[in-house]
Amino acid sequence: MAELSIPDLPPAHCSGRFTISTLLPPLPCMEEGDRGPYAPTEGSGCDSAQPTHLSSSTLCTRTFGYNTVDVVPAYEHYANSKGVGDLRKGRPSLADLHSILKPDPGRFRTPVSDLQQSNGLPEAGPEAGLEEAEGEPGRASMPEPVRFGWVKGVMIRCMLNIWGVILYLRLPWITAQAGIALTWLIILMSVTVTTITGLSISAISTNGKVKSGGTYFLISRSLGPELGGSIGLIFAFANAVAVAMHTVGFAETVRDLLQEHNSLIVDPTNDIRIIGVITVTVLLGISLAGMEWEAKAQILFFLVILVSFINYLVGTVIPATAEKQAKGFFSYRADIFAQNFVPNWRGPEGSFFGLFSIFFPSATGILAGANISGDLKDPAVAIPKGTLMAIFWTTVSYLVLSATIGACVVRDASGSLNDSVAVGSPGCEGLACSFGWNFTACAQQQSCRYGLSNYYQSMSMVSGFGPLITAGIFGATLSSALACLVSAPKVFQCLCKDQLYPLIGFFGKGYGRNSEPIRGYMLTYVIAIGFILIAELNAIAPIISNFFLCSYALINFSCFHASITNSPGWRPSFRYYSKWAALFGAAVSVVIMFLLTWWAALIAFGIVIFLLGYVLYKKPDVNWGSSMQASSYNMALNYSVGLSEVDEHIKNYRPQCLVLTGPPNFRPALVDFVGTFTKNLSLMLCGNVLIGPRKQKMPESRLMADGHTKWLMKRKIKAFYTDVVAEDLRSGVQMLIQAAGLGKMRPNILVLGYKRNWRTASPQSLEDYVGILHDAFDFKYGVCLMRMKEGLNVSRVLQAHVNPTFEAAEHPKNGTGSRAAPGAVDPTTLVSEQQASTIFQSEQGKKTIDIYWLFDDGGLTLLIPYLLGRKKRWGKCKIRVFVGGQINRMDEERKAIVSLLSKFRLGFHEVHILPDINQKPRPEHIKRFDELIAPFRLNDGFKDEATVNEMRQGCPWKISDEEVDKNRAKSLRQVRLNEILLDYSRDAALIAITPPIGRKGRCPSSLYMAWLETLSQDLRPPVILTRGNQENVLTFYCQ
Repeated sequence: MAELSIPDLPPAHCSGRFTISTLLPPLPCMEEGDRGPYAPTEGSGCDSAQPTHLSSSTLCTRTFGYNTVDVVPAYEHYANSKGVGDLRKGRPSLADLHSILKPDPGRFRTPVSDLQQSNGLPEAGPEAGLEEAEGEPGRASMPEPVRFGWVKGVMIRCMLNIWGVILYLRLPWITAQAGIALTWLIILMSVTVTTITGLSISAISTNGKVKSGGTYFLISRSLGPELGGSIGLIFAFANAVAVAMHTVGFAETVRDLLQEHNSLIVDPTNDIRIIGVITVTVLLGISLAGMEWEAKAQILFFLVILVSFINYLVGTVIPATAEKQAKGFFSYRADIFAQNFVPNWRGPEGSFFGLFSIFFPSATGILAGANISGDLKDPAVAIPKGTLMAIFWTTVSYLVLSATIGACVVRDASGSLNDSVAVGSPGCEGLACSFGWNFTACAQQQSCRYGLSNYYQSMSMVSGFGPLITAGIFGATLSSALACLVSAPKVFQCLCKDQLYPLIGFFGKGYGRNSEPIRGYMLTYVIAIGFILIAELNAIAPIISNFFLCSYALINFSCFHASITNSPGWRPSFRYYSKWAALFGAAVSVVIMFLLTWWAALIAFGIVIFLLGYVLYKKPDVNWGSSMQASSYNMALNYSVGLSEVDEHIKNYRPQCLVLTGPPNFRPALVDFVGTFTKNLSLMLCGNVLIGPRKQKMPESRLMADGHTKWLMKRKIKAFYTDVVAEDLRSGVQMLIQAAGLGKMRPNILVLGYKRNWRTASPQSLEDYVGILHDAFDFKYGVCLMRMKEGLNVSRVLQAHVNPTFEAAEHPKNGTGSRAAPGAVDPTTLVSEQQASTIFQSEQGKKTIDIYWLFDDGGLTLLIPYLLGRKKRWGKCKIRVFVGGQINRMDEERKAIVSLLSKFRLGFHEVHILPDINQKPRPEHIKRFDELIAPFRLNDGFKDEATVNEMRQGCPWKISDEEVDKNRAKSLRQVRLNEILLDYSRDAALIAITPPIGRKGRCPSSLYMAWLETLSQDLRPPVILTRGNQENVLTFYCQ
């Protein structure tokens, strides 16, 4: 079908998308006349006279035996694809394969780099982890960026961020309070949350290519910009403040050392500020030096912490000196382990959840690796592997530390060498007595300075060399500060590039081979300096912890939501996750937020909701294929299918409108009128019939549909747009009437504009127009015609063509004889054009809506004005109902109609009876009607029906004399009604009237249009001619 004849090329030029040299030995290119098993037969398809133009993107003859426009699967065809149907470089379109192929040099020309890839996959190298160049030819090659593997990039980084001062200074104290058993439970509970979150991160990060942006990128691309943007901003800020927190922790340790040696610089508070500013400045210098130097610094900190661990473990097996025994350390003892195995609660924080809230922050930090996702060689491999391994090894270290120190150190010790006694001395209480130490006095008075319950530096005391533990504390705080200092700008940079919030785009610019966010680094530095100078972070620390927990909750919820929507696009290569575990992790994260600090949790939620509301209000123009989009589809599908099982009831009747707008921007008044009473209530479908050959009109249909939909959204009209291609208007409308809608959400009213040019238009278009009304009634639709004095069509204002069957307009012919395309403007121009204002967009004030309910059509004539009157712009209008009646029974008929309307609960209280409706119209108006139909009369002289049919052959719109005579009373009724409308409703805001129905096959189209013309002519307000399908749309029953 899309084959090409084989060009005569020398063997050296035989190159294609890929070769199969790994499967078969290379074959020499066949010479002319050479016949082999893969040689083309005579007459093999050739759509182009110059097939060599496509030679750079087609297969070599050696691959399949013939040359073809089709290409084999390749990486670059799928790189950076965003929307459904995106055409990627190198792949031919469906039209290229399906339609007549026209030679176009260079159309499929593939970059040389693609041709060098013999297997269709990206070349291995540093660029494999970068974003694709997105078709920038001749782009200067960038220096090779620094990329990290899973150990250096994720595992070590996460372990350093998880380990912190709590490990050194608080875990021994927690072990003393809760006992080894409950401490392990606290550790495992905390790790359960982080492990579930780690599994969720692993699933999300392996569901497609992950770029820079870390946590923000993962959440925003999964849950959408609303939640992603809000969490991205607070997560970046939380990391910036966390830099200050960790730096202050380091500065306090240094300040304490200076105090011990009486070497304070100024005073305790200002020393923290001075040391903190110097420290964060040094860390900034390391970060600005590049990711490679930052990674080297992290390796150094990692080694320091490992050495401090080894130093501690070695210290536990070294026999305790008398000085250490006085402080409660006795090496490994089974009875010490047994005593410390059970809890011993002390102080205001002595409770399980109190200690849990203290320990849990030390289990966090698992996002440090994901936050530099743009600097990883393969994030899909590195993030799951590195994060889960970091969680495992840090958990082991916590468990080992609590068990070992709980087996070596007693809870209370005086630290005094004078408290040594002989074993078994009387008056000695406590476990230390069996080891020759009497700590009874300080234990009873709760004045002991040492022991697990009292001395935070127990690890340093137990270790083989105390200063190494201090070095470990330095390494833990500085590595965490450095990790946060790198994470905040990386996340913030991605957020800035997405432009979800104003005034932050300045910080999104990247520099150098790694696109380093230098401006983001400086902003983070300024924020960190600001909080360091405060030097009092106890108030802000709980809020920061809650921000991190917010991120955990949303990551888990992202995984759950993506799984539950059953989207075909959710295909993570990491399979070891559970959607229910992810949901549990999200719920537990929220619970922990309130357990830690309930007021901080409320503040965090308030900030998230505020930022969420801002993005919802702004509605950024981004499309990331989020699970929220998939969820919307699922909900719509489920509800639509469920609606099919619900039986219809009059109480639930809704006017679902198929509006024949043509291009919607051509008839804004019609769109606004229907959109006003259907908004948030019922279905509105804007239909457009493209008249002409299908082959010619289909590209236009595809091009314009999206533009018209966006025009409706910009105008805040809640409606769908659909179009069909047909040979004529009537057949196209028949398609729409039959096929529009879904299940129970199908139109039941056809709304169209009044045909003002019916007298001058082609007779066939007149027949089509009236035929559309008959078709609507045949399909049990109600009909609503709208007429405005100035007309509905604004296409001349827009300087574009219009569908000539609807309105008076010139309809030029193009070369093929089909009408010019309606609305054939560029979609972007369509959306950006100035919106035309209409009467339905303005406040109506204290005018009237006049309803002429002349015939009982089921109540539709009443319902539409009632729905219109519920809207704010029409709410002040008074609704008046006019009905026909007899002059001698006016009171009875008025009471009957008022009673009926009250039972409908419509709130219509002003009812007028028209007793003079059957009076004879004025002679001049009768004469005007006769002149109106005169050009359409057959003037057959009341001949028999067979003769009339023969005379009317080819012109069915002609009116015979007998038809004029038979319908004389009905015609005069329309003339008289127009006089009444002019008398009563000249100044109304809107007139709704029940039009007559022309009997199909008995009422010529020209006569019916003459009735409608006469009925609605010379009226200033908009006129709505509404006719239901004779089935009830109103009821006064409650069941």
